[in-house]
This record gives sequence, C-alpha cells and structure tokens, in this order.
Amino acid sequence: MQVPAHHPQTADPAEARTAGPLLPGPRHSGREAARDAGLPRIDEPREVAPADARELSKVFFARLRELPEGTAERQYVRNTLIEMNASLVQYAVRRFRGRAEGAAGDVDDLVQVGTIGLIKAIDRFDPARENEFATLAMPYITGEIKRHFRDTAWAVHVPRRLQELRIDIAKAKEELTIRLDRSPTVRDLAAYLDLTEEQVIEGLVAANGHTSGSLDAPHAEHGDGPAEGHTLAEVLGEEEPALELVEDIQTLAPLLERLSERERTMLRMRFGEELTQAQMGAALGISQMQVSRLLSRLLAHLRTSMLSDPDPHPEPGPGRPGR
Repeated sequence: MQVPAHHPQTADPAEARTAGPLLPGPRHSGREAARDAGLPRIDEPREVAPADARELSKVFFARLRELPEGTAERQYVRNTLIEMNASLVQYAVRRFRGRAEGAAGDVDDLVQVGTIGLIKAIDRFDPARENEFATLAMPYITGEIKRHFRDTAWAVHVPRRLQELRIDIAKAKEELTIRLDRSPTVRDLAAYLDLTEEQVIEGLVAANGHTSGSLDAPHAEHGDGPAEGHTLAEVLGEEEPALELVEDIQTLAPLLERLSERERTMLRMRFGEELTQAQMGAALGISQMQVSRLLSRLLAHLRTSMLSDPDPHPEPGPGRPGR
C-alpha cells in the first residue's frame, strides 16, 4: 500500500491516493533517512508486534516533532509511524465490516478512509500531552469511517433488493423520458422493466430512503415565496397518514398483495402517479369525498395491519368479503 507523504489537509480517499509515495526518492534512501534521523531502519513496519510498535512509536513521535518539514528524514519517520500503526485501522474496520457489505463500499474503501484518520491523528499527536497514541488515533479513524458511511450509505435501512431496484428504475426513467418525450408513468416503468406496477411503486418508495434532510435546514424555495427564510419544519403541512407506511417496506409488500384490485389501483394513482383526490374520483367515476373516505379507511387498515402481530389467517382488505 502506498501511504501519502505529509499532507495534513488531505480530506478524502481521492486526494490520499495521489498524495505521494511511501518512502523517500532514490536521491535519499530509506536507510540513509533512518540513519540521518538517528533512528533504526525498520524494513517491514507492518510486521512489528503491537507491543513493540507502541514503544517504538513513542521514540519515533519524539523525533518527528524535532525534524523540519519537507526533509527525507521526517518523511521516513512519519511514514514508518503510519505503517507501524496500520493495525489500528484494521481493528477499526473489523467493527464496521458488516456495514461495508452494501452501497457504502467494500472493506478496502474502509481501510483507505480509516488510513486518512490515522494520518490526521499522527499529524496532531503531541507526545508531551498524550500518553498513548491509540487513545487519540481511534476516534480519528472511526470518525472518518462513520463520515464515509454518512456520505455514501442509505439514510434508512432498505433491503438490498430494493436498493438495486431503485437503480434500475432511475435508468429506466432516463431512457423512457428520452424515448417518450415525457416523464414515464408507473405503468410505463413496469412494462419497460417487466415488473408489476406494485413492484415499481415499492421501488419508488424505497428511493426515499437514500437521502435524508434536516427539518432545521432552511427551506429551499425558488423566488420570494411565503416560505422564504423559514425552516422545513415550519412550512410543513399536515402529516400525510401514509408516511407511516414506509417505515417498514418489507412489512408493506405482503399487505399490498392482500388488497383488492381497486384498492391497489387507488394506491397506485395516489402515491405512484401522484393524482389528486379529485382526479382519482374522475377516473374511478366517484366523488372526491368518496375517494377521501376510501383512502382514509384503506390507509387506516394498512397502518393497523403493520402494527399488529402477523396473522396466519389474514383478514381481507377493508369493506370486502372474505375469499
């Protein structure tokens, strides 16, 4: 692995990859740098036992603070400290290994961002004030890894199947928008992807879990509207009853299968096609008031079903006879 040269401001893996070589160039060999720094040459720093690494690190840190920036001697000392303490990164990564098996990247990514934290800790460690380097280093290492997850992972737990479905739907939307010269409907997406409309709706709902925003953040509104200068929490209207339905998508899916065709159509029209209740009433041949009552009853039924224990003999949807 190539470890960056002295770049205290390095902030991300892309910069770390281009920061510089591990050891000084051919004009000044590592052995000469070690000799000139008054320290032993360690040919394989990563193979030093942890107990020995702790003791050697104390000596190397004391010398690091005495050497001027930009010298081969200082570069040798700093790089040796990085490699001798690389086991701290491996230890931290093991704690996050399970979370690495998803959209946030693999274990190699975590090692890379963890190493950035290690480098920051080395650049900030003061042996005169701190007793153990590991005590300072671990928060830096785990902090970089957590930041990596925050920036790249899903905001809420979404099954891997739905994460992949979200990507397929996004690609299909782009292709169909060009082909149809308009935004595709749920029916268009379902036909293109050879899926049911319910599966497409499920994927569209899951897409909301990829990012999250703060209710305290300023509300983004174009122009000088009435919400300008207010937070999102201040401009939100009444809570949409259906929002609770997305808390557990895995629970919602089997419930949708139990609904009648008309009930599934209403959900698709309201949440997939985003029609108003008046538009739904016109399409279904009923009044807006009837649509409102049916939706309220249907959503209440789904909410209750999600909160109750699984029933091996489920009741049919609201207002429908058993099969």
